[in-house]
Amino acid sequence: MLIEPTALPGLVVLTPARYGDARGFFSESWNRQRMAEHGLDFDFVQDNHSLSVAQGTVRGLHFQTPPHAQAKLVRCGRGRLLDVSVDLRKGSPTFGKWVGIELSFENGKQLLIPEGFAHGFVTCVPDTEIIYKCSDYYAPECDRSLRFDDPEIGIDWGIDAGEAILSDKDAGAPLLADLDNPFIWEGSQ
Repeated sequence: MLIEPTALPGLVVLTPARYGDARGFFSESWNRQRMAEHGLDFDFVQDNHSLSVAQGTVRGLHFQTPPHAQAKLVRCGRGRLLDVSVDLRKGSPTFGKWVGIELSFENGKQLLIPEGFAHGFVTCVPDTEIIYKCSDYYAPECDRSLRFDDPEIGIDWGIDAGEAILSDKDAGAPLLADLDNPFIWEGSQ
């Protein structure tokens, strides 16, 4: 497993080894013991899988607040997407900054997103599937969104924001400046 840090502390790209032959390949996408040896100790309790039919579908930016904040391990099961995370940890030197990683079935990359980050993605091709693990269960009372096209954050989604296919929830999400944000960077204490 290749483990690569990103520009946002705590946000990590994982690329599992693929062992292939004429039949296809085998890949171990998560091994808790091996990851803990690298300081990545997460207890995932829920797996999610979604399909976006149209290219240009934006889902996010989503997160859950304490006491049900979630870390996520995200990968693409089919198609190709730009996966985006935004640092919401007040006091972090990268607060309000974002990182986007292309995830595809072909590249096999995964994004490990700790608590305190908003997460979203845009589909780059039709019929794109995203599969992800969560460290806590879905809790509607803790479910929050951040506006995907907040100019203060300035995410380059690779599409015209006016043409993004959004849910009503995502279209009405607040800007970072208006967000009720409980996350504090642990390094600031």
